[in-house]
Amino acid sequence: MVDIGGLGDKAKQFAEDNPDKVDQGIEKAGDTVDDRTGGQHAEHVDKGQDALRDKLGGGNEQ
Repeated sequence: MVDIGGLGDKAKQFAEDNPDKVDQGIEKAGDTVDDRTGGQHAEHVDKGQDALRDKLGGGNEQ
């Protein structure tokens, strides 16, 4: 990952400090993709959401 001025570290710290907000953002992004694709790629979106949660240290899967 490209780290511009410590942005990656700041994002990781935010994710650690605010797992509920991060999880909400992941869910909202997935819902947006599902809405725009008519749910055609829902399985792939779910896998991507899970991978992102794992990368950011977990979170509350819905």
